[in-house]
Amino acid sequence: MEDQNVQLDPVPGGSEILGTGRTIISEAAVAKVAGIAARTVPGVYSLGSGPSRALGAIRDAVGSSDHAAGVRAEVGETQVAVDINLVALYGHPLHGVANQVRSAVFRAVEELVGLQVIEVNIEINDVYVAPPTKPAGAKTVLVEREALQ
Repeated sequence: MEDQNVQLDPVPGGSEILGTGRTIISEAAVAKVAGIAARTVPGVYSLGSGPSRALGAIRDAVGSSDHAAGVRAEVGETQVAVDINLVALYGHPLHGVANQVRSAVFRAVEELVGLQVIEVNIEINDVYVAPPTKPAGAKTVLVEREALQ
């Protein structure tokens, strides 16, 4: 089980240990926490590369979602490293988006998972440019063409 960490956890709330056990946190669980944190940052349009975003669009169409898309985590016994691929929204400073994502992921993984984050690598592989908005009341002009013969 190279992709899982194992920790012995004493029962909280006292110096007397009433029981111990193992806690195993998978890479998929860490990636999901990191993905959810990254999506909360303003300026992040989506996570993942082109093919994974296309697969995500299919998942969304059938009512499912993959919160870990575009996120890869390497989990050790007490530490984790996270790699994130994302698409930024045009108009947001890319370094600022990356720094905010890094901060959000560090905070979420350390607080929710309880592992020390050693690095969060971010690759911005595209910038989303929203289509121009049509002014209210604008009419769409259809051009008729002759049929090809």
